Amino acid sequence: MSMQLRVYVPPHPLVKHWLAMARDKNTPGILFRTAMTELGRWLTYEAMRDWLPVIETSVETPLGPAAATIINPETPIAVVPILRAGLTLLDGAQQVLPRAATYHYGLARNEETLQPYCYLNKLPATFAPETRILISEPMLATGGAIMATMQELTQRQANPELVRIISVVAAPPALQQLGQTYPGLQIYTATIDEALNDQGFIVPGLGDAGDRAFET
Repeated sequence: MSMQLRVYVPPHPLVKHWLAMARDKNTPGILFRTAMTELGRWLTYEAMRDWLPVIETSVETPLGPAAATIINPETPIAVVPILRAGLTLLDGAQQVLPRAATYHYGLARNEETLQPYCYLNKLPATFAPETRILISEPMLATGGAIMATMQELTQRQANPELVRIISVVAAPPALQQLGQTYPGLQIYTATIDEALNDQGFIVPGLGDAGDRAFET
């Protein structure tokens, strides 16, 4: 049975609420950052379902023993924010995964070609087997940045089937490229918009997430 890219749009009211706050052009920078942090938190929470290996054990309550389930502490977990905008989701993701290692990967876009180029690469030489990797990238638009990131990860022995992506707004061009090349991926996004403009921005989208968050 062939694998197929899976894209989840959680119907949670908190996701919808903070998406509305992030979309609104009148939202000030401080509230925009709060909205992105909250989206990072709730999208990461959703992405963790049935993904982290667990151990069945027992604990002692004040009144006696009780069966317990814990996350296997030996499973390596990594978060890869795609800079700059990926930083806006990082705080929320780290609150859900406080023990995860964080590897920054910085990409900027050539505004003429719309192609990304790397200016910072803090990825390890290789990822340990079975490493769960969460990528934070608010906008999956043309697909250039996320495809470049996935190529770097797989060159470092990352298993695409153990990679999950959180985004705020996704568009068909990026999803189609990911589905063709990495069908085992799972993506968790607050919404899917249908169009890109001539500058490669998602419409209606939410604008430039990095500029809005950092007020630049």
